[in-house]
Amino acid sequence: MYRTHTCGELRIEDLNNTITLAGWVQTIRKFGSITFIDLRDRYGITQLLFNELLNSKLDETPIGREYVIQVKGKVIERTNKNPKLPTGDIEIEVTDFAIMNVADTPPFTIEDNTDGGDELRMKYRYLDLRRPVLRRNLELRYKVNRSVRNYLDTQGFWDIETPFLIKSTPEGARDFVVPSRMNEGQFYALPQSPQTFKQLLMISGYDRYYQVVKCFRDEDLRADRQPEFTQIDCEMSFVEQEDILRIFEGLFKHVFNDVKGVNIDYAFPRMTWDDAMWNYGNDKPDIRFEMKLNNLKARNKYSDNSPLANDRIDFKVFSEAESIIAISVPGSAEYTRKQIDELTEWVKRPQIGMSGLVYIKCNADGTYKSSIDKFLNEEQQKQVATFCNTNNGDLILILAGTEARTRKAMSELRLEMGNRLGLRNPDDYKPLWVIDFPLFEYIDEDNTWAAKHHPFTSPKPEHIGWMDDRAKYRDILANAYDIVLNGTEIGGGSIRIYQRDLQEKMFAALGLNKEEAQEKFGFLLGAFEYGAPPHGGIAFGFDRLCALLGGQETIRDFIAFPKNNAGRDVMLDAPSAIDEKQLNELKLKVAL
Repeated sequence: MYRTHTCGELRIEDLNNTITLAGWVQTIRKFGSITFIDLRDRYGITQLLFNELLNSKLDETPIGREYVIQVKGKVIERTNKNPKLPTGDIEIEVTDFAIMNVADTPPFTIEDNTDGGDELRMKYRYLDLRRPVLRRNLELRYKVNRSVRNYLDTQGFWDIETPFLIKSTPEGARDFVVPSRMNEGQFYALPQSPQTFKQLLMISGYDRYYQVVKCFRDEDLRADRQPEFTQIDCEMSFVEQEDILRIFEGLFKHVFNDVKGVNIDYAFPRMTWDDAMWNYGNDKPDIRFEMKLNNLKARNKYSDNSPLANDRIDFKVFSEAESIIAISVPGSAEYTRKQIDELTEWVKRPQIGMSGLVYIKCNADGTYKSSIDKFLNEEQQKQVATFCNTNNGDLILILAGTEARTRKAMSELRLEMGNRLGLRNPDDYKPLWVIDFPLFEYIDEDNTWAAKHHPFTSPKPEHIGWMDDRAKYRDILANAYDIVLNGTEIGGGSIRIYQRDLQEKMFAALGLNKEEAQEKFGFLLGAFEYGAPPHGGIAFGFDRLCALLGGQETIRDFIAFPKNNAGRDVMLDAPSAIDEKQLNELKLKVAL
């Protein structure tokens, strides 16, 4: 028997028991005639005590870090207890040990606060995964997976697998393609999602389906993207939007309570896409704090009394701007010139793209001070402060320029100020639904329309009649919804199109003629001819959900073997070239 217990199992109640442990050597500490070793496995760490007799044997048979060893001994009470370890009240007085395998000196320390850089740790990912922090991340991932499956089972969902080798279809991102040896010159694609398959399962009568499934997208990467990722994919028949929101709000609450012990006992707020874009500058608002965007120039349903709407000041930056957008930063009127200059440089960065920043200090004594006092008198500053619901002691930050860029930049500045003021506590969970998305978005450079979500999303029932009028495309709302947590979209879905004529109208709006639609989606259009039920669904970004539950921004540390930011697996050295024989079998030539 290799072991009688794990390294995280023994407690004070096990005193005087004779046990056998096996694991990896974490640390070695020598104190004269005795040696302490921390032994680690997946379950935890146990301290080993090698007395004077065993210590001499250690001199003859040295043990190094990451050696795999087996020890036998007796459980005794520690004199210097460690309250940070579950096993911290005891240690093992070793009576015998054996080296099961030796180890080279690791290229970095196997500890939470390691000295290894990202690329080095990814090259030796099998060592990186020994670090307790990654073990905890993967344990959390497992618990979320288990919790999701348990909940969906109680709601009558079946876990049904769908294929990975499929037909390439236009869904937004680029496909990964796989050449077929048996079908010369033809290719499979790896699925960006099981979208059409889950709709076919509804047409097949399976009513409630789910998968925790791998998906693939060939797109540029960042902290929360991987070329292969996992999503919780779900579909239901005979449902409306309200049914979907109720069921999956329940899933969200169940997972948070089950995995984190967080009880969310209220209905999630709902916000229209219009409101999200206007008040927060993006469609995934972080509602843990206020600091809403205020357009000082626009006149519409959101701001019919904008103080600068009539260009009443002689300041070229404002008078020539399409939009002037402000936020009121609480308690920050005491910002120094150096701090404001630093913020100005922050908004000038290429990824933000603004040329400058205007401020108004609303001082504690009720007076005002602006960076453009020459153009904006105190009464006008007061009007701006009133419009922005600013209190004495607050700081107003203002950006001006084109509508889209300025709104996006102020959205980013709002989040940055939230970070600086400590308003974005990762343990403060504030979910919401964003609804009433546009069905289409206009692509200026191509003079075409694209699907805001995907081409299988149904328009709102009251807007179906507008699908024949291209002039109304901008006003058509989608029967779609996203679930957002703390400024991150973690799930999205829609009620689907389930009638052939409406699906063909959607394809036509996106520039596909009938022949192209039949070639790419004939299987789905044909299925609609055989009694397709009304249906809809949602997909959650599983990796992203796990990262948020773990209080981190990057999904990479919640995936066992991720790719780097260039899409490479540096451990396997993949992707890589294939040999000439394989290329010949596939009838392929590489052109560089």
